[in-house]
Amino acid sequence: MQVFLQLGLCIVLLAAQYVPGTAVPGSSQCRRQCGNVEIPYPFGIDPGCSLGEGFDLTCEVQGGVQKPMLRSDFEVLNISLTEGTARVLNYILGFCYNNSTGSMEYFGRYGGYNGGDSSSPYRLSDVQNRFTVIGCNALGSISDPDGTGYQGYGVATCRNQSDLMDGSCSGIGCSQTTIPKRMYYYETTFFHSVNTSQIFKFNRCSYGVLMEAAAFKFSTTYIDTNKFNDTYDGRVPMILDWAVRDVKSCDAAKLNKTGTYACLSSNSKCVDSTNDQGYMCNCTNGYEGNPYLPDGCKDVNECSHNPCPSDGLCRNNVGGYRCSCRVGKKYVKENNTCSPDTGLIIGITMGLFGLMVIVMITIFWGQMILQKRKLNRVKQEYFRQHGGLLLFDRMKSEKGLAFNVFSEAELIHATDNFDSSRILGKGGHGTVYKGITKTNMPVAIKRCGVVDERQKKEFGQEMLILSQINHKNVVKLLGCCLEVEVPILVYECVPNGTLFELIHGKNQALQISFSTLLRIAHEAAEGLSFLHSYASPPIIHGDVKTSNILLDDNYMAKVSDFGASILAPSDKEQFVTMVQGTCGYLDPEYMQTCQLTDKSDVYSFGVILLEILTGQLPLKLEGPEKQRSLSLIFLSAMKENNLDAVLVSYVKGQESMELLRGLADLAKICLDMCGDNRPSMKEVADELNRLRKLTTHPWVRLDVETDAESLLGGESTGGYQIELSGYPMGESEDQPINPRSSYYAR
Repeated sequence: MQVFLQLGLCIVLLAAQYVPGTAVPGSSQCRRQCGNVEIPYPFGIDPGCSLGEGFDLTCEVQGGVQKPMLRSDFEVLNISLTEGTARVLNYILGFCYNNSTGSMEYFGRYGGYNGGDSSSPYRLSDVQNRFTVIGCNALGSISDPDGTGYQGYGVATCRNQSDLMDGSCSGIGCSQTTIPKRMYYYETTFFHSVNTSQIFKFNRCSYGVLMEAAAFKFSTTYIDTNKFNDTYDGRVPMILDWAVRDVKSCDAAKLNKTGTYACLSSNSKCVDSTNDQGYMCNCTNGYEGNPYLPDGCKDVNECSHNPCPSDGLCRNNVGGYRCSCRVGKKYVKENNTCSPDTGLIIGITMGLFGLMVIVMITIFWGQMILQKRKLNRVKQEYFRQHGGLLLFDRMKSEKGLAFNVFSEAELIHATDNFDSSRILGKGGHGTVYKGITKTNMPVAIKRCGVVDERQKKEFGQEMLILSQINHKNVVKLLGCCLEVEVPILVYECVPNGTLFELIHGKNQALQISFSTLLRIAHEAAEGLSFLHSYASPPIIHGDVKTSNILLDDNYMAKVSDFGASILAPSDKEQFVTMVQGTCGYLDPEYMQTCQLTDKSDVYSFGVILLEILTGQLPLKLEGPEKQRSLSLIFLSAMKENNLDAVLVSYVKGQESMELLRGLADLAKICLDMCGDNRPSMKEVADELNRLRKLTTHPWVRLDVETDAESLLGGESTGGYQIELSGYPMGESEDQPINPRSSYYAR
């Protein structure tokens, strides 16, 4: 009996909390629908069905349709419990010029809203509402004189209809103004002194209203009589923030002994109002429903939308959910995945199949080791094929040898994995990349093309020879990588382009003087002469051309690209090789015999001299067949004694014709069809040195009648004679310059 009495007392007390009137809020006596609008508690449309008088609404029939009304004036469109807002229809205030009376008059409902006093649940939303003024000469104001004391203005002007823009409400035809918090009342007025018809014939009305900003988009058609008012049928949406206002905050509500705490559900939480004092109620996480009713917050079945992984299982529980995974996997909450349960798998596997797991792991690691060893053997085989062992032996015996054997990993790091942005150039023998070594030294790294078996066998020997070449006019080979299928070479970096670019290409605009070009040619000849005469054994370049003559910071020539180079053969069998090189520079005798000799380099160098003299490319792909080869054009001009026709104009303007003819004679003898008749590179270098000295001394006179029969085998087309009025630098009276000491006078 005592239990029943206590239960009855609880029911009475609970009902006393809910019922200001006669009905329990959650009972069937309370209607919760008016037309198409749901009326949730704490609101009510029947007596005693709301939390208090401020939450009372009426359900009226207008035009045959039921509509919920606030204060019998404002139609309620919807109510949000979670956001604490009510969306209502507010009235547009119009202000128009009356042609009949000649004065400005209001039309429509008088603009404003009266929410009662500070105890009212409602506040005008400062976040979602804007005071909107539309017109072409409109000045409207919004004020709250009895509450916050706020007064704001909206100004909308426009000179021409063309100034208006759809969607723009920045002052031209349309203006929007924010309002402060805590407003429960406002009124709107227009200034009568502004007469829209006096200036603008296309617009005689202005409009003002406080409305939901998100529901409005300005249209230029609104600048027309009643267009804005007609579009919205005189009313626009407005947002009211509502809350329980009898206390200042949640903390005060929970401590209030005399008032009624509105958050009745056991799974509800109190949230302070953001617009003036008061609080709202929300369901806690994992629950949804009406927090203002006992047991109004119901558990959410999160599993209905499957928040767990696709291969997992969701189990709903009160206030939340739990994810689980099938056997062998575990749920990882951080990234919401089912990951293999390594501990369980290992435990079961070791318990049941321990031996099998050990065997499998052993096989796996054994395969890894075998693959690694196989890769190392391949690298070692490449290293052996390319003569790496020979290189190491020599490097040990010659401790002063400045040569490095790089690993593939070092060169990959130096070139950003041979990135295309690092490419300096491409040729028939490989691609050259710019690299930075681990000591921060810039280098040129060349990935060679395919090499044959003979070259593989001799590669290490050739690297040793090339590494020992130390001449200022030959690019220094710093090292190589031999543990790859095709060797990679590492040269010093020569940054200033090539002689080809200086004559024909991107550096042509530098307008280098002819004397500089002559110096570069002489330096290149010195480099080739060193390879032919002083290297042991001698080296034949095999691809002499302007693009293989690099220029350093001071435009000093450096012979490069030994991709086609061979060591001077020790027997005739080694003479035979595949025809390689560059068209336009190839020795005709080599093309016929496939025998590469030092005189093949001389022929190619003769073509370089022609490029300097004529400024033309060695080979043209267009035009008559006889006009495609620069060598044939030049030799034909020399035969007809018409050298002037092929010389480039700026060369003729810089140097005497006699000097140019002397250089042309040198080129002609270099281009002799018979290699035996050509000079050696040392003789070519000496002759270029002599020609350079002739250009530097004003007391040298050129004599065209100099005998050169020993060179040309007949009459000379030109020559040089020196009259001594002094001695050139480096000579003495006992050793005067002898013009016939050159190749021309041998």
